[in-house]
Amino acid sequence: MANTIKRNEQGAPAAACVEAFPKCTQARRHARNEKGQAIIEFAFIMPVLLTLVFGVITFGIALNNYLVLTNATNISAQQLAVSRGQTTDPCNTSTQAFYSAAPNLNQNSLAFSYVLNGSSYSGTSCSSTSTTSGAAGNLVSGQTARITVTYPCNLKFFGFNPASGCTLTAQVSEVIQ
Repeated sequence: MANTIKRNEQGAPAAACVEAFPKCTQARRHARNEKGQAIIEFAFIMPVLLTLVFGVITFGIALNNYLVLTNATNISAQQLAVSRGQTTDPCNTSTQAFYSAAPNLNQNSLAFSYVLNGSSYSGTSCSSTSTTSGAAGNLVSGQTARITVTYPCNLKFFGFNPASGCTLTAQVSEVIQ
């Protein structure tokens, strides 16, 4: 059987490594000192990764709120367009349809404004005395009804809000039936 000699990176016998090649011992010393390197690198990169992940989650919540807001505004405008002659408070009918379509939005933070046949109304109610006068009387077949809903967006994470004055707005116009 042949006797094998262990060799280092430079090709010299391992026994000669200590005496003839001082770089060889330095490499071994550095290899022993790298045991905690991965945890140190992880500790440096972890806050950046967490900030990125929570930023994406927060943006996703704001985007979801916007999609719910636009969908509920569309449903609300459709309800408003078909409520001619059926209610004395078309704004409240439309608002209730909105609330049903967007149960996860805070109702106290929503702001509604309506334009019915050129007349503007704001708030959740535009009550009339009959279906042919006031706001209900402005629901004229073939004319447009426009509803605008605003909702504050909250992009706050880790106590920081990059868009503090952010407001989500959805506006839909429908032809009154």
